[in-house]
Amino acid sequence: MPERRLFDSYGRIADDLRISVTDRCNFRCIYCMPAEGLKWLARDDILRYEEIVRLARIFVERYGVRTIRITGGEPLVRVKLEELVGMINAIDPTLDITMTTNGVLLRQKAQALKDAGLKRINISLDTLHMDRFQEMARSDAFVRVMDGITAAREAGLGPIKLNMVVMKGRNDDEVVDFARLARAEGYEVRFIEFMPLDGDNIWTNEQVVPSLRIQEQIEDQFPLVPYNDPRPGPATRYTFADGAPGGVGFISSVSQAFCTACNRIRLTAEGGLRTCLFSLHETPLRDLMRSGVSDDHLGSVIEGAIWRKEEGHLINKPGFIKPAKNMSQIGG
Repeated sequence: MPERRLFDSYGRIADDLRISVTDRCNFRCIYCMPAEGLKWLARDDILRYEEIVRLARIFVERYGVRTIRITGGEPLVRVKLEELVGMINAIDPTLDITMTTNGVLLRQKAQALKDAGLKRINISLDTLHMDRFQEMARSDAFVRVMDGITAAREAGLGPIKLNMVVMKGRNDDEVVDFARLARAEGYEVRFIEFMPLDGDNIWTNEQVVPSLRIQEQIEDQFPLVPYNDPRPGPATRYTFADGAPGGVGFISSVSQAFCTACNRIRLTAEGGLRTCLFSLHETPLRDLMRSGVSDDHLGSVIEGAIWRKEEGHLINKPGFIKPAKNMSQIGG
């Protein structure tokens, strides 16, 4: 049993840790990164696997964190990532270890990740059209991504969730097609509202397609029923009323923020602890570890940071300030 839980001052318990293993990515998605890319962190500035595992152990054994999601950038550009998965799994084999990836390297890595202890996977896929994929991801890797999804299924990394960032005038005409894909293949598609974390600063509220509108479009074709989730997360989840396989979920960060129930915390690739995607500050842990402090000292710093977690973000409210970092630099 954990020594204590990570409460914030609003009574929420943080038990879902997102760990970014790199800020690098082999895509340049328009809602995330500039076309020319970003200035990457120096390799010495990124947490070593042993440092990540030390922090993961503190979160799991002291504070009862049960879900660890590995993110990036694109996590699979980090060399031998399956070794990190195995090291985290060794802390507690019952951990829910998951990953968010663009899928382009999954054909090579899916089975090794499964064997190392990865339980589930989310794959980013914003369109089912090759030409549109080129425009949105600024990559010609559509065929490889689709093959990566197949490889993940073959390896038993299920249920597979597909993350679709919906942008008005870009891909919002495909939401019913994605629901149809979910029914045909047994996937869960997560429709994510476009958030102001892009590198090109193109975000406007007019480009956001509210989740309720997406749900209405889907239900015109495929009626939905709410899914009773034992561990509520950021997505409001539904299954198909006719019993078809698969399902859909809606992440309504802009139109219907879920901050009051947020249980997530984030560790950036350089070891910064963030309590919200839209935090304007983070608590640096890397240099503390490298200076030789004890686990007790790290724990007290972590507890203090979580206690100060923001009540919520301020998108569409007076006083909202976009974070200096974009999604790739924070970790999704």
